[in-house]
Amino acid sequence: MLAAIEQIEDGYIAQFQRPFKHSANHVWAALTENNQLAIWMSNLQVVDLRKNGNIKFNMNDGTGKSLNMKITDFEDNSIVEFEWGNGKVRFEVVATEEGCILLMHEFLPIINDHTPKDLAGWHVCLQILSELLDGKVIDFPKDEWEFWYEKYIELTKNMNE
Repeated sequence: MLAAIEQIEDGYIAQFQRPFKHSANHVWAALTENNQLAIWMSNLQVVDLRKNGNIKFNMNDGTGKSLNMKITDFEDNSIVEFEWGNGKVRFEVVATEEGCILLMHEFLPIINDHTPKDLAGWHVCLQILSELLDGKVIDFPKDEWEFWYEKYIELTKNMNE
């Protein structure tokens, strides 16, 4: 399911919603524990999990370079929001009778040529997260990313004009 994108006062918000038949605690652990995070989003590493703490974005390009991203909002077992370029990314885990719902928001100041790449990346990473929660570990499927990249190009076309 594609992210829903809507215009807001200071840019755009892309929202991914994923229902899981796993407990909120299980999903939260996959979002915040580095051994699991490394499997579904290998660029991210939690350094200090608290409001005003930080998450590191590792370039994973052989240079050893990384960026520190400030955690701007945090509620244990529920919300983690952090800087993401000129915007923010927010994860919310909401318990349900069947398991939980994961809401992921990317706050975008503008839509540009990089936006569909980023959204396709998150889309595929959330698929990998789902597999991980089901006990499977898969490599990043570049062909899936290319498929979703084309979908997000179409979705974002004519935005921000």
